Amino acid sequence: MATIRRDFLPEDFALVLAAAGVDAAIAVQADQSEAETEFLLGLAEGNRRIAGVVGWVDLQSPEIESRLEHFSRFKKLRGVRHVAQAEADDRFLARPEFVRGVGHLARFELTYDILIYPRQLPAAIELVRQLPDQKFVVDHLAKPEIKAKKIDPWASLVRELAANANVYCKLSGMVTEADWKNWKPEDFERYLDVVFDAFGAHRLMFGSDWPVCLVAATYAQVKNIVESYVDRHVRKAKSAIFGENVKRFYDVPSLWPA
Repeated sequence: MATIRRDFLPEDFALVLAAAGVDAAIAVQADQSEAETEFLLGLAEGNRRIAGVVGWVDLQSPEIESRLEHFSRFKKLRGVRHVAQAEADDRFLARPEFVRGVGHLARFELTYDILIYPRQLPAAIELVRQLPDQKFVVDHLAKPEIKAKKIDPWASLVRELAANANVYCKLSGMVTEADWKNWKPEDFERYLDVVFDAFGAHRLMFGSDWPVCLVAATYAQVKNIVESYVDRHVRKAKSAIFGENVKRFYDVPSLWPA
């Protein structure tokens, strides 16, 4: 992990995006604090490369409505995420107090990013079924066990989750679930087959997981895995997966670089 134990700031980000031919991206939280959310929003202010921010607020707090009111003045706050993968309770996402908190997001036109491991998919399915008007996106394909070459029950649960029309999926985070030093592009093929079949190209979006991806691959390598798959299987959907779906899901057309 030494590769990523340093600060990564907009100047680093701009160089990486320019080299990869990417105009802008969404910055997503890592720390469970409002301080980081404020920090990311500060970086995004006036920065055309950061089209939006997915931050963190305490969704279980009795004060959740007032906190969302507070953050509603920041136009670039487009969604919220909780690092549910780190919760000891595999049913965390289905807790009534958590569902209640997520239930307030739609009123503020905020999305919710689902960050979980496969064992937490049943709770995620319960969450999204209770909130059909809330926009959700699954980060990192829900982290299938790629290194172990395991596909079930992840595949069947992902299909069940995708049956809810309000759920999207990010094509991201695959290299860090593979063998960091010995992965091959073909390692990801059958996992991509599942999500493309389950969600359809109109509910999928490219995500880099940069800078975390650097423990296993460069930004360019991560982009190439998805780009190569799309070029071979769904070339007509390329602009959707690498931009239009992102803009539509996070509702950022007015903020995206011209």
